Amino acid sequence: MKENLSAIVYFAGWRLVRWLPEKAAYKIAYALADYLVKRNGKSVSRFRSNLARTQESISGSDLDVLLKKAMRSYMRYWVDTFRFPDWSMVRVRQTVSVTNEHLLTDAIAAKTGVIVSLPHAGNWDHAGAYFCGKGIHLVTVAERLKPEKLFLRFLKYRQDMGMEVLSLDSETIETLATRLREGHLVALVADRDLSKTGIQVEFFGGPTRMPAGPAVLALQTDAPLITAFVSYTSNGIHVDFKSVEIPTFGEQRERVSQIVQTTAKHFEDGIRLHPHDWHMLQRIWIDGDFKERL
Repeated sequence: MKENLSAIVYFAGWRLVRWLPEKAAYKIAYALADYLVKRNGKSVSRFRSNLARTQESISGSDLDVLLKKAMRSYMRYWVDTFRFPDWSMVRVRQTVSVTNEHLLTDAIAAKTGVIVSLPHAGNWDHAGAYFCGKGIHLVTVAERLKPEKLFLRFLKYRQDMGMEVLSLDSETIETLATRLREGHLVALVADRDLSKTGIQVEFFGGPTRMPAGPAVLALQTDAPLITAFVSYTSNGIHVDFKSVEIPTFGEQRERVSQIVQTTAKHFEDGIRLHPHDWHMLQRIWIDGDFKERL
């Protein structure tokens, strides 16, 4: 019952936000963000705690300002998501800027394939649509949501942008490796994996776990691995690519750990510059009273 209610709310919001005039949709979303900050529910409290750990010696008043800005950024993501099917490809192209785009496009031109690892920041679907619009075959992975109809809605949403979306299962890594050998782009959100299979890294001075997938794929296929940090601009997004050095010596597990730690450092760099655009409302650090996710 709770899952069905959640789906109804999403579908209603999707329809309403697309129906409203654009300025009104964002204005309402920002007002809702401010209300949620005042209400200070469980997710908002976690959001505040996460942001605090990324900012050394931040004052309480400055953290209040940052949280409000971050919640507005998060709500902007959802309005963008709901309205994105009505955007033209011209608008998509004109609202994206990129640093070091050659790290991606050179690998695609060379048909080596390329892995992009990124955190939950800005609007990564907007970035994905931009590269799909350039004729690049983009492959990603989606964890199954409940209820099924909500998962299928988001699946279609990304497929309509031109993405190939795989569901997460035991054969996913093999399929992604095949796509890389075919010369395609594999993009994976990779800043949180609190299961036993996650790789423990240091992140803003504390322990967390992040997925091994991008590192394992890089070692299996020799495809270049780059990180992307997506931040908001006044009218769109900016994508900052950085190359990840792949160690050539050591055992596989040690090399995977080194690669994941490097990507974590790249995520840190992006978050330090744009903390308000990191949309992490769930637990990420595993110290304190942490219990493993089943």
